[in-house]
Amino acid sequence: MSANLDLSKMTVEELAARFRGEMIPLTSKFSYFCTLPMAEEDLRHYLHDPIAALSPAAAAALPRMHIILAPFLEKGNGKSGEAVSFERPPEGRYVASSTRSMEGAMVLALGVKDIEVADYHYQFYNALAVMIASHWSQEVQERFHRAIREELNAEVHGEVDEKSWHLKQALLRRQTNVRKETKLFREYARQAFEDTLTLYLHGTCCDIDVETGPRQMPSRYLRRRLELLMSLFPPPEGYAVLPEQLKSR
Repeated sequence: MSANLDLSKMTVEELAARFRGEMIPLTSKFSYFCTLPMAEEDLRHYLHDPIAALSPAAAAALPRMHIILAPFLEKGNGKSGEAVSFERPPEGRYVASSTRSMEGAMVLALGVKDIEVADYHYQFYNALAVMIASHWSQEVQERFHRAIREELNAEVHGEVDEKSWHLKQALLRRQTNVRKETKLFREYARQAFEDTLTLYLHGTCCDIDVETGPRQMPSRYLRRRLELLMSLFPPPEGYAVLPEQLKSR
């Protein structure tokens, strides 16, 4: 890469196109490109560890992935997409990740400066969960919808994360038969799937704590969701998700 090339002027899409041939393969599904010097230990934290912890079934549900590691990402101006930045953008223009579909692959750009590794992992797995949810199979959709209907029938309070919480509240306010297959129900169920899958994938890689609070769903119902995802997307050999699995490793 030329030292004179100013990457900070490139959008994610331009950069992905420019360096498509210089992507470094990690697996048959994942390759990457760094816009800044990266030590092997950092690459382990940002790429090798989270990819190794990914469920093989989840990886199979993804398109080919081109990951771009950048210092920061800045929101587009309406005419262009997110751009690489070497200085932290103003708060209103800062974005943690960006995705673009390009020529049969999905480009995932992630900012790595001034972010805790645990927060980076959350952004990484959330982006993958969104992609999987956009192409989930009929079986996965039906089984997760069934679980959501059971929760609604039992009037289970709370959700996994903010987005699914707000969509659940909208469903409860605006729909009398909350289990009926409607646009509202599908939007809520898909977001609940994305949020729960993010938690599941993140928890497979890292020892994380679920934040407690008035919006958090009861642990026994969260456990049921995680057990469902374990059956749909089994973790790799040697990885654990639930506390008793961690003790038995």
